[in-house]
Amino acid sequence: MSADQMTPPGTPARADYDAVVVGGGHNGLVAAAYLARAGQSVLVLERLAGTGGAAVSTRPFAGVDARLSRYSYLVSLLPRKIVRELGLDFAVRKRTVSSYTPAVRGGRATGLLVGGDGTRGSFAALTGDDREYDAWQRFYGMTQQVAERVFPTLTEPLVTRDALRARVDDADAWRMLFEEPIGAAVEDNFADGLVRGVVLTDALIGTFADAHDPSLLQNRCFLYHVIGNSTGDWDVPVGGMGALTDALAEAASAAGAEIRVLHEATRIETDGTRAEVTVRSPDGEHVVAARTVLVNASPQALAELLGEKPPPAAEGSQLKVNMLLTRLPRLRDRSVDPRRAFAGTFHVAEGYEQLAEAYREAAAGRLPGAPPSEIYCHSLTDPSILGPDLVARGYQTLTLFGLHTPARLFEADNDAARAALLDATLAELDAHLEEPITDCLALDATGKPCIEAKTPLDLERELGLPGGHIFHRDLSFPYATGDTGRWGVETAHANVLLCGAGAVRGGGVSGVPGHNAAMAALGR
Repeated sequence: MSADQMTPPGTPARADYDAVVVGGGHNGLVAAAYLARAGQSVLVLERLAGTGGAAVSTRPFAGVDARLSRYSYLVSLLPRKIVRELGLDFAVRKRTVSSYTPAVRGGRATGLLVGGDGTRGSFAALTGDDREYDAWQRFYGMTQQVAERVFPTLTEPLVTRDALRARVDDADAWRMLFEEPIGAAVEDNFADGLVRGVVLTDALIGTFADAHDPSLLQNRCFLYHVIGNSTGDWDVPVGGMGALTDALAEAASAAGAEIRVLHEATRIETDGTRAEVTVRSPDGEHVVAARTVLVNASPQALAELLGEKPPPAAEGSQLKVNMLLTRLPRLRDRSVDPRRAFAGTFHVAEGYEQLAEAYREAAAGRLPGAPPSEIYCHSLTDPSILGPDLVARGYQTLTLFGLHTPARLFEADNDAARAALLDATLAELDAHLEEPITDCLALDATGKPCIEAKTPLDLERELGLPGGHIFHRDLSFPYATGDTGRWGVETAHANVLLCGAGAVRGGGVSGVPGHNAAMAALGR
């Protein structure tokens, strides 16, 4: 049963609840499931027609049986602990290849393939010897050790910076990841510009920063991209991202939580012990009371609900593109099967200097001339997202995530900037293909090519993401500071908690803020 089928829009069954969860995204559903399983009466309010927020699967192309993960694509940060404790009917599948990065060396099409037995040989063929491969092994051996020590803390009460440093117990690793701009570590460990760029991309996903930004914003992004489940692996959700949302909605409902869609919270009033939430629904406006309110929305939305001054504006920085192809395109690098190249993360225009130049152009207010992006094919790992007929005919999906495209670049004319950026991004991809990607696009029932692109402003309009920021605001290091509270979800009001991506240790499809807000509400 899908999430939207189990959430009728009628009036809430009660006037008073132990907990009201504002927002039915995946974090809100995690919180609701934990609280309901603890015996609390729980109401989930979702303004849209279905739950899931950005973690949903949809059929974006008219008349085509392809159910795509529309906004968020891969899973790394969702702790197995949450899947196990909530009894979720949900699984992920590992990709056969980690990444492929096409390149031209000496006028010859080549590339770097990471994953499987050929990784060492691919490094040697690209760079001429084993030095970069050995450096890669050392560097990611270090990040895995950090992941094994840091990731388990994400679902524990926050530790201090000193305590986390002691847990990492590696002075060099701490310096590279937590104290110096990540660009220094990349340059100190690697010599080849292409290899450097592949490493740096994990510091730039949805984050507009230079490799040497003194704020260390890029370090925080990098850390969250390499610590997932103590391995850093990014896996494919079987059945699409909506399968996770549906499993969470099922778990919350089965535990007794009441989920109401088309119910928008418009105001929260609280005295610190009891709260009242004003709700707008198809049946009119009404008020529900709660001992605790958990807000699965951005810090800006939380401030608006409370009638308080909002935090500084957030700014997203990404282009999201979904495509359906009749076939995978042929590569100019004939040494690699397209089914292997696109099974992992396919990097485009992401050499180290290319990334730096794209950042400089965007910071100067221009769309990057050679937009960097990364692509992967969900259907190679999990063909269940396509109808049987499409699978039999060899159709495939492609998902593209563009970097260094801050929201400010789209403010003057979102439609024109989107079109120009999409054209430039696909041109960079075409440079490594033997046929234009547009020749491979399927057509929908109306004859239109099966491709859609979303800018930060589109994501703000459709999902309420402030500035289109996929993490709701800049990521934070996973340790306590003076105002973070015990779990990183606390607000100035004792009975109002933030359980969205903007919490400390938020961001990504993780369920961690939902878990932590539930633990805070339960006093654990």
